[in-house]
Amino acid sequence: MSDILIELRNIEKRFAGVRALDGVSLAIRRGQIHCLAGENGSGKSTIIKIMSGVYGPDAGEIVVDGVPVARLDPITAIRHGIEVIYQDFSLFGNLTVAENLALGHELREKRRLVDWRAVHALARRAIDRLGVDIDIEADLETLPTSGKQLVAIARALMSDPRLLIMDEPTTALTRREVETLFHVVREIQRQGIAVLFVSHKMREMLEISEWLTVIRNGCKVAEGETGGFDEASITRHMTGQDIAGEPYCWRPATDDRPPRLEVRGLVLPGGAGGNDLRLEAGEIVGLAGLLGSGRTELALALFGMAPGHGGQVLIDGVPARLSSVQEAIARGIAYVPEDRLTEGLFLAQSIERNILAAAYDRVTRGLVLDRTRARALAAETVAAMQIATPSLDKPVGQLSGGNAQRVVIGRWLLTDAKVLVLNGPTVGVDVGSKAEIHRKLRDLAQTRGLAVLMISDDLPELAQNCNRILLMHRGRLVGEVAGGKASEEAVSDMLRQFS
Repeated sequence: MSDILIELRNIEKRFAGVRALDGVSLAIRRGQIHCLAGENGSGKSTIIKIMSGVYGPDAGEIVVDGVPVARLDPITAIRHGIEVIYQDFSLFGNLTVAENLALGHELREKRRLVDWRAVHALARRAIDRLGVDIDIEADLETLPTSGKQLVAIARALMSDPRLLIMDEPTTALTRREVETLFHVVREIQRQGIAVLFVSHKMREMLEISEWLTVIRNGCKVAEGETGGFDEASITRHMTGQDIAGEPYCWRPATDDRPPRLEVRGLVLPGGAGGNDLRLEAGEIVGLAGLLGSGRTELALALFGMAPGHGGQVLIDGVPARLSSVQEAIARGIAYVPEDRLTEGLFLAQSIERNILAAAYDRVTRGLVLDRTRARALAAETVAAMQIATPSLDKPVGQLSGGNAQRVVIGRWLLTDAKVLVLNGPTVGVDVGSKAEIHRKLRDLAQTRGLAVLMISDDLPELAQNCNRILLMHRGRLVGEVAGGKASEEAVSDMLRQFS
């Protein structure tokens, strides 16, 4: 028997005349950790949906266990042992972990009464198979993202899959959570299950996979053993160009102007704190810390979303009372949340409306909207932020991750922001778009004197773009790496002291 579990041969797929896949061939071997890499819009999701039977190919052949499959639908794919864990996990937040795990089994058995002892035993076996510790009685909505992901993996393994497809599984995870996930993936592999790991994070691809396939614009452009690749070569294959980055160089002002942002004795709600913080005009300062360190709470306090904080905040030397979002915006503070889909964008609304959401006062006269001025301002922002879209009227939810993030940043720049707080600025953004966002932030800092506080779990991102990096632990700023010493290794050493 061949060691190839599933093979795609010369697959083509079109949507409304647009070719999403152009003759793509791909083979996954039994028990192999195979990484599928590519930028947003490259065709990764289309390949996943063809493998799982959601889409049928327009041309080409699907072969499972050496036998061509005439028609692959989702039920048939599951029967062949193919399971997919999508980014949204498709779990029920108002049910317990045990209920989420046992629901499918109970439905298949067509039970009219629930045997709770059997439900708990089934859930416990599923969690134990991963070798992790999760409270099966906890409501799913109380778990962190990493916990929800582990529940989704446990549920998928309950159907005894032979191939587990993981779609961008590390998008919202901290480095420690990624390490836990990788441990689970390797444990799955030891059980003889193949894993297709779909990602655009190069360092993680190199760490977890054995075989790597890269696609660009619907075509396969490279494949081979992972050991034959490095970050530079993967970037080149994914984007078609070399993206070389230089560390951000900030030069302080020569005059005695006050700092753009100064925080004195900030105490976060709940009692932790006593933090002092200074951001000069043009500075890009990083903020790192483990999950629950208080990074997001600090960001929310600066944006007026944690009015119970203590201490003093000054903007350009003038005290600012930040008891509401409106007050923070009026004082020149902007905030880009980590979860742009649920917290940063109105997905069903147009790009124009999303851009103008915080700046309608600039395009109204009394109660009358100046449509011409509004259109022009939105168009200027799209051009300045290099947002790829055929129309301002396109729903923002249809944009790629990188373009959607540029909409959020562009919106706040219309408020004449002085301080920009970025929480996970490039989460879910591919390498090409990430580089463009970084370039734009540097330009804004240097030309407009924007002070940027960049919160990220991506240590290379912080080391490359920040002139200094702060470490937060249990609600307190506990360390700093400055200037040329702000390397990934230095930040990692700091984090290990508090892990």
